[in-house]
Amino acid sequence: MPRIDQLGQWLEQTLPGVRHDLASASADASFRRYFRITFPDGNSPPLAKGRTSLIVMDAPPEQEDCRPWLAIARLFGAAGVHVPEILAENLEQGFLLMSDLGNDTYLGRLNAPDCAPRLYADAIGALIAIQAASRPGVLPEYSDELLRRELMLFPDWYIARHKGITLNDDDKNALIEVFNRIIAVNLAEPKVFVHRDYHSRNLMVIPEGEGANPGIIDFQDAVYGPLTYDLVSLFKDAYIEWEEEFTLDLLARYWEMARKSGLPVRDDFADFYRDYEWMGVQRHIKVVGIFARLCHRDGKEGYLSSLPLLMRYLRKACTRYRDLHPLLKLLDKLDPVPTEHFFAF
Repeated sequence: MPRIDQLGQWLEQTLPGVRHDLASASADASFRRYFRITFPDGNSPPLAKGRTSLIVMDAPPEQEDCRPWLAIARLFGAAGVHVPEILAENLEQGFLLMSDLGNDTYLGRLNAPDCAPRLYADAIGALIAIQAASRPGVLPEYSDELLRRELMLFPDWYIARHKGITLNDDDKNALIEVFNRIIAVNLAEPKVFVHRDYHSRNLMVIPEGEGANPGIIDFQDAVYGPLTYDLVSLFKDAYIEWEEEFTLDLLARYWEMARKSGLPVRDDFADFYRDYEWMGVQRHIKVVGIFARLCHRDGKEGYLSSLPLLMRYLRKACTRYRDLHPLLKLLDKLDPVPTEHFFAF
């Protein structure tokens, strides 16, 4: 039976006797799909609790396991942040019915006048709530193995597949040495719950009276790891760029709030900022590799439009820190473009 027919049958059982329309809501970088359910008669079922629309997740079990998503939704919900409420589930078939956080993303609002400071303040508050609930042994560790596997997406998918370049032995060894340095700094950070994709496409603007901002989605890959990771996702976003003066102000605000909340941030802001920069290098190397893979393996070429911004982030950080200069030299070989010069320390 086609997957869409299986979904229709489950919805008929879950919402018996209720006429509803089903339309695509979104698809993400995985095999999950999301559909929006509306009720044309205006008569929503009791399960909907008065809501005029719901979301159903379709996660084919042979390709996606929706159990981590469900567990983390409950974990983050218990921390007091706004995640979808689970209304019905069929884990064997890979279907989840949940509340609808809408389609008004941060990305669509951040360029509106005076919106960014308010939206980012809400996002910082929610992130601190998630981090304050952190404890070891609940989520998978952001381990050396996982960090390294992510970094290897860059040579495998960006360098070899996307650029069509074979590195010589000296360049391979230099890259691995830089990877070792990056991972050492990342693993030395204080640890908290990490969303792993806490950015403008996964944060939703919630209408007044319908819950706290932001609505948070796409958290199924959450781990226990470096404290600055989600800050990188938020302020060095692959989809929108800000002046460093603005993001530095936001980082300082976070740092002060986190200290008052008892989070294990560095006592010295300079040390905290270095962690943030090096964590950004790890994330951006990974994301460049992922976006190349999405293009060449999955036919999703639209992600390539973010590569120039990711490369700018990488070049700026690599120019500032001498231990990252070998990576900058490699980037210059791969993409020989003029770069700005920053004071290295």
